[in-house]
Amino acid sequence: MAGTGAHHPASNPQTAMPTRASLSASPDQSDEALLSRIGQIDHVAFETLMRRHNARLFRVARAILKDDTDAEDVLQEAYLDAYRSVETFRGQASVSTWLTKLVINRALMHLRKHRRDRVVVPFDDGRGTRESMEPHMADDRIESPSDTTLRAEVRRLIERRLDDLPVAFRTVFVLREVEDLTVDETASCLGIPPATVRTRLFRARALLRSALAQDLDRATTDIFRFDGARCDRIVARVLERSQSTSPTRP
Repeated sequence: MAGTGAHHPASNPQTAMPTRASLSASPDQSDEALLSRIGQIDHVAFETLMRRHNARLFRVARAILKDDTDAEDVLQEAYLDAYRSVETFRGQASVSTWLTKLVINRALMHLRKHRRDRVVVPFDDGRGTRESMEPHMADDRIESPSDTTLRAEVRRLIERRLDDLPVAFRTVFVLREVEDLTVDETASCLGIPPATVRTRLFRARALLRSALAQDLDRATTDIFRFDGARCDRIVARVLERSQSTSPTRP
């Protein structure tokens, strides 16, 4: 019958392709509901899920791999892993945690295959305070272009120093401090005890703080630099003015 196809849009491959109109109809659905739809070959739900978690998962992959391109590749492979194994999801952890595990596994596989990165044994001292390394929330003032540039430079400096940390430390740091996962969530994602999460976060913060302090110490030596050109200019101007002035004698 002519109206049969209208009741079964999934039977037409074209209707399964994501569109802006259909995509906007599902952003409020839970991750679990989206997974259920993905299991029925719903590409709109798959796109919605990816857009929802892209930022977090990319940062996790980037924290491990230290390379934007590699992180993108790994994230794509992890999404394909999720798509192929969507029927295996049992809800024992959140969808977000499940996806994060897939990304971490893919990133570590990539690391083992293409690079050598020393995994540091956790220190015994697991004490650490929940100090946030993130900048304070911006106030209502309009940020000047110079402030925007400065903030970007500071961000790049922190990213470089974070890249210098061992992979075990920087992964925990990103999950806890950047993505704001709890200790238990981070432990579940990484398959390590919560105490190890605390230890690695403590060490990551300490190493990052030490590296940034050294950068600050080096930078302070160049503050208000009195270079040769300035020295010559001041001396020349004083000598020029002194020619029309006689010293005051007692």
